[in-house]
Amino acid sequence: MFTHDAEFLLSVHRTHAAELRAEAAADRLARSLPHRSARGWLSRRHHAGRPGDSRR
Repeated sequence: MFTHDAEFLLSVHRTHAAELRAEAAADRLARSLPHRSARGWLSRRHHAGRPGDSRR
């Protein structure tokens, strides 16, 4: 597959660089999306209740 170590190292470097670029792109996308606020309709806080938790 590889004729010598230099080609192997170069392919590893390119793969790693591509992974880093993909991570950076995912981070940029995550930062560009609007953050979901903890407040919902009419600015009431949403509490993550446990299943079966009824507070009425």
